[in-house]
Amino acid sequence: PNIPDGVALLDAVASAGYAGIDLGPVGYLGTGAQLAQRLDERGLGLSGAYIEFSYHDPSSVDTTMAELDAMLDTFDAVSSTGSAPAPRPTLADAGSAARHGSPGSGARRPESGLTASEWDEFAIGMNRVLDRCRQRGYEPTLHCETGSYLETTAELEKVLTLTDIGVCLETGHQLLGGGDPHTFYSKWKDRVNHVHLKDLTLSVFDEIVRNGESSAAIWANEAFPRLGEGDFDVTRFVTELISGGFEGWLVVEQDIFPTSAARFAQAVEDQRLNRSYLTTLGI
Repeated sequence: PNIPDGVALLDAVASAGYAGIDLGPVGYLGTGAQLAQRLDERGLGLSGAYIEFSYHDPSSVDTTMAELDAMLDTFDAVSSTGSAPAPRPTLADAGSAARHGSPGSGARRPESGLTASEWDEFAIGMNRVLDRCRQRGYEPTLHCETGSYLETTAELEKVLTLTDIGVCLETGHQLLGGGDPHTFYSKWKDRVNHVHLKDLTLSVFDEIVRNGESSAAIWANEAFPRLGEGDFDVTRFVTELISGGFEGWLVVEQDIFPTSAARFAQAVEDQRLNRSYLTTLGI
């Protein structure tokens, strides 16, 4: 009920000094030529868009392909601004009710993951989606997500060995899954083609787990603070990206529920401060 107007969000992102924005739900920021004009007027590129598939379920993959095509149709309608990288189809796994109900269970209970036969189906489904993205002219990226079957580093690396997809280094959700973004980047930097940068307050997540809350509590309890104010060494990570020669979109995220107009106003200010913080780090 308190979701901000898409145009207001575009204005806020542009005024904070960002070079681009993720799409969000198709149509939220505008469609077709209208969206292209809105982005161009604000000097914004389109960094990508997030979509979930149940890759191990062939019928579900069939159904979700229509959503992917609608997303890629929007990409087609929007020309990247200047020298901005092309938008990335950001591919996540839909997970299960059990995993969403017990965030972080991939690390705590590895047996809650996919079976060997389900991984076989996963690879087939993922490759179908990769083929569709590439046929449409877009190179996708793999996104880990709490509550999905891609929570842990082991699960991410399983997909990287089964397919040739590039990977979105999603610092917040990788930390929630028990991973180490620094080590992951060092090992897989040749496959990292996109970055979602979050900080994380681990004590907030630990309390969510202790209370037996679902993954929605991560956003409701605001486990992701402003950059530099959590437990993740953002400065070290950004330095590693720069020294490692990363080229691509770095998407700043601080996920919340906009419970009121005042909370949205605070989110706008937080993103301005996040952008200023990154400027001090050379980005």
